[in-house]
Amino acid sequence: MNSSFALILPEFIQVLVILGLFLQSLASPRPDGGTRLGARTGWVPLAGIAVLAAAALSLGAGGLMFREAYRIDALSQFFKLAVALGFVIAAHNAGAQPSLEPDRRPDYFLLLALSALGLMLLASAVELITIYLALEISSYSLYALIPLRGRDPRAAEAGIKYILFGAAATALALFGLAYILAAQHSSYLAVLTAKPWDWAEAPLGIVGLTLFMAGFFYKLALFPFHFWAPDVYEGTSNETAAYAATLPKLGAVVVLIRLSAMFAPGMPATTLLAVLAAASMTFGNLAALTQQDVKRMLGYSSVAHAGYVLVGLTAASAGGLAAAGFYSLVYVLMNLTCFWVICRLSHDGRNLQLNDLDGLHGREPMLAFVLAVAALALVGLPPTAGFMGKLFLLSAAWNRGYNWLIIVAALNTAISIYYYLNLIRHAYTTDAVSDVAAPRSGGALWGGVLAAALLFLGILPAPVFKWAEAAGRQLMP
Repeated sequence: MNSSFALILPEFIQVLVILGLFLQSLASPRPDGGTRLGARTGWVPLAGIAVLAAAALSLGAGGLMFREAYRIDALSQFFKLAVALGFVIAAHNAGAQPSLEPDRRPDYFLLLALSALGLMLLASAVELITIYLALEISSYSLYALIPLRGRDPRAAEAGIKYILFGAAATALALFGLAYILAAQHSSYLAVLTAKPWDWAEAPLGIVGLTLFMAGFFYKLALFPFHFWAPDVYEGTSNETAAYAATLPKLGAVVVLIRLSAMFAPGMPATTLLAVLAAASMTFGNLAALTQQDVKRMLGYSSVAHAGYVLVGLTAASAGGLAAAGFYSLVYVLMNLTCFWVICRLSHDGRNLQLNDLDGLHGREPMLAFVLAVAALALVGLPPTAGFMGKLFLLSAAWNRGYNWLIIVAALNTAISIYYYLNLIRHAYTTDAVSDVAAPRSGGALWGGVLAAALLFLGILPAPVFKWAEAAGRQLMP
């Protein structure tokens, strides 16, 4: 067992960020009722870069901590790096949130940082009770974040829906945990991997594992646990939706990857994943075809992408797990890039409709280019990272017993072309609208950086994919 403090340096720095924000939130208001001195939160993205650097430096670290319930390995550090990167982008994106009162900014970023810490803990948790507690840490913060949108009643509705669906999913996961403990007599993944997982020998264990995974299907917005996603994305602020649509899915994917390492093609749990993947891809893409609200469209899109991620898990191989990890990182970048454009164009915090993108190439050519790159990546067209992500997924799952799922995935990619390229059509082939307000400043530069990252990972994916591949080999040689 390795208890070196350096192994948890990313988490420690994140805790320091949380403590700093907590002290800011305690600062009293000015006597004249103005903005708190402690409401300045521009330092948060910079502190997030420190977390990102610590995660990058710890990529080769390894060890077990806290009575072997917390594992530092290639998989955990890869996902901590992804969470830290997403936190930096999301925090920078939310820096000038128009629908958030200045006095609430420290509280907002405090909750954001707490949720990111919970996701980092999920990345290293290898014991079911620890996984459950880390899931709750990451979720409770979002319960408070979702309704923060000024006085918009849709935000309250989104918060209620997120809490109710989240409570139901949490109850299912806890119920499944009890079943697993009763059937397999252990909560450690290392022990559970050696246990039988089929209907003949462990029917109660299969039921428990399915219920436990349901809690993470909810976070992933996988069909049929997706009902909250479009309504919550539509109701909450653009900046909060950018976070809720991306980073929590990393926590769900890393846990599902660890659980999937126990499976093999043809097992009941693997077949269940394949069926849910096909249903999620098909429903999400078909529902997105009719959406006019851009955030609702991205909500149903996330349902479809949850199905794509599961394609890698059904392969039950090191390559499949690596492809799922790589694609989850790419998905975060693709969606954050899309939301970056939405947040820059929505100067007053309102929801954008497709018609609001009309003539974007004339008004803001750089933002139009960034949106086009993100849309092409979400479709999975070269030379973007989305293409390489889907190529890795489909290649890993081919000839693993679910070739029909590869065909379903390919057909769904063709369906998704319509509504993703519809974003480009509105931005490039329609006339500019004269009464549209100018976007927020500073969007083009950082949006260009995100678009360049998507293109770079599409042209040279090997350096990042090798990290994910090393993580997959550790779990399933």
